[in-house]
Amino acid sequence: MKRRNKLSIAIPASLVSDVPHLREKTLKVGLVGRAAAIFRVDEIILFPDVPGADQRWDAELIATILSYMETPQYLRKYLFKIRPELRYAGVLPPLRTPHHPLSDRIKGLALGERREGVVISSVKDGALVDIGVEKPALVPGVRIPVNTRVTVKVTDLERGPKAALVRNDEIEEHWGYRVEVSNTPLGRFLKERPYDLIVATSRRGAPFPEVLDELVRHWKKSHTVLVAFGAPTQGLYEITAQEGINLNEVTHFVVNTIPHQGTETVRTEEAIYATLAILNLLVN
Repeated sequence: MKRRNKLSIAIPASLVSDVPHLREKTLKVGLVGRAAAIFRVDEIILFPDVPGADQRWDAELIATILSYMETPQYLRKYLFKIRPELRYAGVLPPLRTPHHPLSDRIKGLALGERREGVVISSVKDGALVDIGVEKPALVPGVRIPVNTRVTVKVTDLERGPKAALVRNDEIEEHWGYRVEVSNTPLGRFLKERPYDLIVATSRRGAPFPEVLDELVRHWKKSHTVLVAFGAPTQGLYEITAQEGINLNEVTHFVVNTIPHQGTETVRTEEAIYATLAILNLLVN
């Protein structure tokens, strides 16, 4: 089921800077994508966290892998050409979300079923869309550029299949996440984006049980929520301090979701699982 509010997470562009090989980088990003799917994250935002450094390659690598994961397998051949960043895509875990169907036959389709598709050609009657079965679906009465990704609803199986366009906000299930690469440092990003609730995670934050009731009350009143995570080499206090910004002044809560941790550090991907698991349990 889809969340009542929109949930975004912000992660640093240096997420994979502590692992040298592309295979391990790919696997690490895969863990983040899998967490986003499990906990119904709507948006993943990548922010620069090292002033003066060119982090575009790292950010684009992470964004490409996350977007590849989110795309149903039968559409990847259209939307992703052979790219060196995806050399080790085979190690990525499958998402198995509602918009990644297993059936690849027309007989497995159901009337009213939603599918992701890609426009493969334009015909007199409309657009032909690959929805992952033997024949493309006709979407009547529309003109859409080839290679455009669309969401459709199956409307006819006897003469087709045929389908109609639908908006993601018309679907009751969680329907994947989108990825944004921000060029704005985190502190300024948090100032400029009007989220109803911003939660920062930090070892130096308030232990989660101390703010639990207030955070849950605030969450349930919010339409847009952002949860931010630190980097492998520095936390969010240090990241925003580089801009001369106090983390407490640009967030509603700074929370330690793993109090009494038994390790010296908690990796970003570990913090994402721990934090989203706790929030998923308590705010739903």
